[in-house]
Order: sequence, then C-alpha cells, then structure tokens
Amino acid sequence: MVAIAPDEARAYLQRFELIREIETAELRRTSIDTKLRQLAALMASRNAFGTDADRERDVQTVRERWARLRQALSG
Repeated sequence: MVAIAPDEARAYLQRFELIREIETAELRRTSIDTKLRQLAALMASRNAFGTDADRERDVQTVRERWARLRQALSG
C-alpha cells in the first residue's frame, strides 16, 4: 500500500465529498417515473443471469463463519 501525505488525503476526501454532493443532487432531480423504470429494469435483469448451484452452500459457509465469530467475540 502506498502512503500518501495528509494534504493529499484531505484533497482526496474533499473531491469524494464533492462527488457525493453531485450524485445526491442528481438523484433528487430524477423523476419518480424514471426511478420506477430503472427499478423495473433492474428487477427484470435478474433473469439475465444464470443460477449458481453453489450459492446456497456458499451462503451456509458464510453463516457458519459469522456464527463462529460471534461465539468467539462473546466469550
């Protein structure tokens, strides 16, 4: 990992904040009709991807890891 100077970090964070403000303004200007069409397109795109046969196994593995972490942290 490359270290950066504090002034570079501040400049980066300021640019990131500016981008966040612009995105927020754009979202506020977007009509509800457009937002609903985008949501419908997103929901329809789910069928564009095949199912993953290993997904449930992977989900179970992650759940077991979280359970072990919770147990380890709770004593």
